[in-house]
This record gives sequence, structure tokens and C-alpha cells, in this order.
Amino acid sequence: MRGYGDTEPLPVDATLGLSDMVTDIKALVQALGLGQFHIVGHSMGGGIVMKYAIAHPADLRSITLVDTMSPYGYGGSKGADGAMTYNDGAPSGINPDFVQALADGDRGVENPMSPRNVFRQFYVKPPFIAEREDALIDSMISTKIGDDWYPGTAVPSTNWPGAAPGDKGILPAFNRKYFDASALADIDPQPPILWLRGDSDLIVSDYAMFDLAALGAMGAVPGWPGEEECPPQPMLTQTRAVLDQYAANGGTYREEIISDAGHSPFLEQPEAFNKAFHAFLQ
Repeated sequence: MRGYGDTEPLPVDATLGLSDMVTDIKALVQALGLGQFHIVGHSMGGGIVMKYAIAHPADLRSITLVDTMSPYGYGGSKGADGAMTYNDGAPSGINPDFVQALADGDRGVENPMSPRNVFRQFYVKPPFIAEREDALIDSMISTKIGDDWYPGTAVPSTNWPGAAPGDKGILPAFNRKYFDASALADIDPQPPILWLRGDSDLIVSDYAMFDLAALGAMGAVPGWPGEEECPPQPMLTQTRAVLDQYAANGGTYREEIISDAGHSPFLEQPEAFNKAFHAFLQ
């Protein structure tokens, strides 16, 4: 994806809600002459896959969503129907210490917010240590940092906690203000969908550890206005509601939960993951 790894670092227009990533993938597919294909998206990539399916459903033999973000994005929404929490996309924000550690290329364990510590605590279920962890941390550190990429821009808000998404970069692009993939429920044709996720995912859940509203409810971000005004985003509930509507419209989906895994079950439990994934492809 643009801004990640060795990909050309084109800017991310947040107002497109990750659709510029869809345009990039379509260009790649056409350049390779793939015809129909299976598509898999992990985390934010799941949101991009949903958007791709909305734009180009006839391209797809199947859709696999792995610990995917909600069809209503990440941040700024509430309820099973993905209603915006506030009209400007608040709450929005990211831990600046983590962004700085990424920018500094910190590969150590001394800083609690170093990429390695964040990976070990949130991207996998502790105490799991990935066999190729150094390569994975190098990949995290290759993220392009800045307003046009990660984390993107923010604007002041009169709503809690005082910031809303701007119009550039990754975090604003997957905020509910700009991101809505609920039209996945209505695509035609309807390739089969597999939703695979770890049972201990802290990043995507109905009480996610990167969701400011959930952190506010836990007392980790001061001034939280309460459950009625700003409840934690029910990410799993939102995804299931859209997929249930997909099924009601004639499509098929299956939800598979991988035991003893966090946000990256393909790393943590590869045998169980591959068994479910390959059976689905077959």
C-alpha cells in the first residue's frame, strides 16, 4: 500500500476513505492481467478489500477478511449501524510516542511504545514471539511518516477529546467521517466471504485498545463524556451486522475464530489459520 514498505510513497487523500488504495490495487491487477482472483485483507487491509469489492465485485472469486477493521472504519462511529459519534469524526488521535518511535527507527524494548513492544503487546497475543520478528519490526519501521501518510492530519474539535480527523493520511482515511464500506452488503455478484479472526484480538474488538472511546471508558484518556454520548465502537458487532445483511441479500459468509490468537492469527496459529483458509479457497 502507498506509504508502506517499498511501495512508491504517493500521498493518501483521506477524503477518499482508502479508495485511493483500491485504485492502486486495480491498476496492479490490470498490469498483471489477473482476471478473476481471490482477495485477502488483514486489519486495515480488510477495509480496503471491502471497498474493492464494492467497486469491482465481478473481479473476485472470494473475499477473506482477517481481523478486519469494521465496515464503518476505525474511530468516530457507534452502534451496530455505524452512526457517527460526532459530526466532525471525533474522537480521533494516536499516541504520539509511538509515532515518534516509528520515525526514530526504534527497534529496542526499552521504550514501552517502541514498535517491538507495541507489536508484542497488541499485534499478537502475549507471550508469543514471532520467529521472524526482526523482519516484521523492520517492516513496521519502513512506514512512511508524515501528514500525507501515517498518521495523517488532525484538526481541533469542540468534541471530546479535542481532535477530529483532517483530510490527509491514514488515520483520517479510515475514520468514519470518510470511510463507509457498508455497501458491501449490496454488491452483485456476491463472492463467498470468510471472516477469520483471533479470539484475543485487542486491536479490533467491541472494546478495542486503540479505540479512544474505549480508552476513555477505561479512564486512560481523561474527560470521557460517558457511554451515552461516546460509547466504545462495537467493531465486531458492526462487521457481523453488515455480513448478516450480505447473507440476507443472498450471499454467503462464514465467521471462523482462531483460538489462542490475537490480531495476527496467521503468525500465531498458522496451522489452524491455513486449515480454515485453504478449505475455504478449495
